[in-house]
Amino acid sequence: MSQASVTIGRVLLGLYFLLPGLMKAAAPDQTIAYMESHNIAFATPLMWIATVTNIVGGLLLISGRHVKLVAYGFVIYVLLVNVMLHDFWNVAEAMVERETQNFIKNLAILAGLMVLAGFAPLRSLGAGDWWRSDRAAAP
Repeated sequence: MSQASVTIGRVLLGLYFLLPGLMKAAAPDQTIAYMESHNIAFATPLMWIATVTNIVGGLLLISGRHVKLVAYGFVIYVLLVNVMLHDFWNVAEAMVERETQNFIKNLAILAGLMVLAGFAPLRSLGAGDWWRSDRAAAP
């Protein structure tokens, strides 16, 4: 696989998480209301955890740092979002098509994350070389 393809895919996946994270930070009430409409307990703190996760994880993917760990972390995140917020089996008939589409789209994002994690090197979480990209820090 071409390194350019992997890099472009990694950056696009990073943007997929970063931009919604910034939107959550800019308008938290919208996200909290959406979460509460799905009966999510502790919606406010969970929204802020999701916001920080989106922003930090997105930036790490874009910059090529700890890609394998971040990609697998986002796999768990996407699974949780799908089950908790895109539960097409629990919504009103008028919302089934939209939530099904979001659910399936997220499965495609999850697939991209799994491929990315498969190609990324595993990197130590130590303090040394934390500022360097995975490629630059590789032995």
